[in-house]
Amino acid sequence: MTSQAAEGPETVVASRRSKITPEREQEFYDAVLERIRSCGYDALTMEGVAASTRCSKSTLYRQWKTKPQFVAAALRANRCVRFAGIDTGSLAGDLREAARAACEWSGHDSTELLQALGHALTQDKELQQALREALVEPEVAALKEMIRRGVERGEVPADHPALEYVPAQLLGVLRVRPVLEGRHADVPYLTGFVEAVVLPALGLT
Repeated sequence: MTSQAAEGPETVVASRRSKITPEREQEFYDAVLERIRSCGYDALTMEGVAASTRCSKSTLYRQWKTKPQFVAAALRANRCVRFAGIDTGSLAGDLREAARAACEWSGHDSTELLQALGHALTQDKELQQALREALVEPEVAALKEMIRRGVERGEVPADHPALEYVPAQLLGVLRVRPVLEGRHADVPYLTGFVEAVVLPALGLT
């Protein structure tokens, strides 16, 4: 029995993966997401990423077997909480600050990725889940944490019917404005939406 056979296929795969440093891996992920934003998912190819990052196609195919797997891995690797650290001491203040923070990246991050991935999201369940894990669930969790604190402080009743719709309101208007008006949601637009719609619905000022 050879040493490779004794190690088993999982060990061999791990050995192959270990040849790529974390920094190099992140470079690949950044290249994938940048090409999706600029060219769209359909135009993305493993060959194009290999050329832009000066590596061989075989390196990418060994690491990620298919384009959807590669894109899903890139999305998960870039998971972050956009609203992390927001805690003004009031729910109204937190939601106003969340609106301002959201506007800082609405034009160049999750909104663009959603638009660029387009039809592929309806066809590939792994991509859908990766996108949710990377860009949707962290945002929703952060907003729900703001709401939880507001409820604990007695600012709004726990059974208020509008509470469950706050994430959908904020994230929905953020991502639908480019479709409706051809413009990204800027600070005046989103903060105005919070003041005119979200806070009154919660009975806050």
